[in-house]
Amino acid sequence: MHFFKEIHSKYAELRRKFIFAVGLVLLVVSFGTVGYMTIERWDFIDALYMTVITLASVGFKEIHDLSFIGRIFTMFLIIGGVGSVAYALSTGAKIILEGELQEVYGRRRLEKKIRELSNHYIVCGYGRMGKIICRELHEKDIPFVVIEKLEDVLTRDDDLLVYPGDATKDEVLKEVGIERAKGLISVLPTDAENLFVVLSARVLNPKLTIVARAGEEGSEQKLLRAGADKVVSPYQIGGLRIAHTVLKPAVVDFIEFATKSGNIDLQMEEVSIGEKSQLVGKTLDESGIGRELGIIIVAIRKPNGDMMFNPTFRSAIREGDMLIALGEISKLKVLEELAAQRS
Repeated sequence: MHFFKEIHSKYAELRRKFIFAVGLVLLVVSFGTVGYMTIERWDFIDALYMTVITLASVGFKEIHDLSFIGRIFTMFLIIGGVGSVAYALSTGAKIILEGELQEVYGRRRLEKKIRELSNHYIVCGYGRMGKIICRELHEKDIPFVVIEKLEDVLTRDDDLLVYPGDATKDEVLKEVGIERAKGLISVLPTDAENLFVVLSARVLNPKLTIVARAGEEGSEQKLLRAGADKVVSPYQIGGLRIAHTVLKPAVVDFIEFATKSGNIDLQMEEVSIGEKSQLVGKTLDESGIGRELGIIIVAIRKPNGDMMFNPTFRSAIREGDMLIALGEISKLKVLEELAAQRS
């Protein structure tokens, strides 16, 4: 059963329980009120009051003396009515105290938030790598949703959208809005699971940017053939980093310093040149990026994917270029505004 279908099923069940409990109380109260009005010829208010104090077992004296038939009716009302009201009240208390109401409405809020997502990222797997990825996306205020099937690793963080399900299933990917998504990151425990996700995601959304994790040697090419745009091997990257730490410690220290999340002194970012930006057509020298902002342009990636490393001050900035910039966070934000601001 799909998660959202399960939500609606539980909501419908909860609603049936609530309606039944309220209906049962109203039925018993109506039965008692009509009974007293018919047998004792009391007016509506007196009959209703007598019914309520009888069902509530408060022990108040009768409003008027009861006839013989009225006493018999009262005994039947106590035997049948009190039990019915107690059942209805216990059902309502169970719904509230056991958290059924909170759970159902919490899941409905989750469904609503996921339905509203657009141009977002889907993170498949919330293990050690998934948590790091989610933290980075959250710090950049990028919308995303997580798919995780293991309940013991799910988080209670209200800021995190977590869909409990199997990311290898097409219906699960559809329910998190893969048709509206911008990208998908698959970091599931096994290469086989990541391969299934990549295959499904590429069919469901051909324009999707897909990044997958590869654990075993040789899996990288399979994932690329399956439709992944980028494949990352943590073991290969980790091994190279350890080797470079020994062979080139200063270089590694600089890279870690420049790419460390939350570093306020220096950061490396991608800055996209928007349509009709005021930087379009200018050289790096004319733009004042280095002279006025103190930002170093490490490389320029062209729209066709070509990478121009270490561009000179005469290098021209074109529409659609991606500037790989190194500088202070505050200055990089100014550059992003210039890149998006029209001339």
